Amino acid sequence: MFHVYILQNPAGRFYIGHTDNLERRLRQHNEPEGKSHLGKFTHKNGPWSLVWSEPHPSRSSATLRERQIKSWRSTRTIRERLLAR
Repeated sequence: MFHVYILQNPAGRFYIGHTDNLERRLRQHNEPEGKSHLGKFTHKNGPWSLVWSEPHPSRSSATLRERQIKSWRSTRTIRERLLAR
């Protein structure tokens, strides 16, 4: 099982990704820089909270959904379509 997820930081910025282990991935995003292999964006802009996730049966399905959400390019659209529920 895979999950597409959205994280939000205290400034209201979003990070969108997918993973096969949601708890581990959130922990990695919030680890201090240098402790994990993740990029600079999440380390410099955290801490992050999980605000939305959606299960998918395969990595390919999760990747397609992640790309769809990222194509919206608007925090307003993400809030209206996913977080207002």
